[in-house]
Amino acid sequence: MRPAFYALRPGGWRDWVTLLHPPYTAWHLSYVVVGGALAPAVSWTRLGLTLLAFFLAMGIGAHALDELCGRPLGTGIPGRMLGALALVSITAACAIGIAVAAAFSLWILPLVAAGAFLVPAYNLELLGGRFHSDLWFALAWGAFPVITGYVACAGTIRVEAVLAAAWAAALALAQRRLSTAARTARRRVASVTGALELADGTSQPVTRELLAAAPEAALRLLALSAVVLAAALVAFRV
Repeated sequence: MRPAFYALRPGGWRDWVTLLHPPYTAWHLSYVVVGGALAPAVSWTRLGLTLLAFFLAMGIGAHALDELCGRPLGTGIPGRMLGALALVSITAACAIGIAVAAAFSLWILPLVAAGAFLVPAYNLELLGGRFHSDLWFALAWGAFPVITGYVACAGTIRVEAVLAAAWAAALALAQRRLSTAARTARRRVASVTGALELADGTSQPVTRELLAAAPEAALRLLALSAVVLAAALVAFRV
């Protein structure tokens, strides 16, 4: 089995596509859009720059660090290239954040600092993995993008942003639980024995594919639902 349901056949340009974790990147970028679209007035320029910064830091930088730390996707991308890619993309994301803060609101600066810390702390499992937990995933990959998108447009935080951040955190927790089960089946299980004995007298063999099928189907639908919600809010605000 491939290491993830979205992983392409290893080699060449396919490794780079797999590295982006396309459905998960789209999912978490949707949180930024949701946060920005909830602001009283939407600045599409600032929201677009915030979206770009998150794509660089999270979609590229975080995933490059994640692959550097243990090769979970099994790509053939050289380690030095992954490290350089992470450094350049995260630095560029911080530069965008600082520029937006200087032009609009200095309240964005603490968010830039938080993001610059959370990406390596989570993906490299720094400080003994203290920040590599379900709770920190929910906060960093769920709530944080929503709050940042909102502040980038509104310059402040209001109750609707907090509620949306709570929604994103809960959804990120669901993602974490489902993806952990799917990753275990794909990456850690060497073999499976046994069968499901059904009430009608038939049986179904238990396989790695069967163990991964339900959580991965749910992950696909949740990713799609987040993207559709973000698109609906954009359409509403345009």
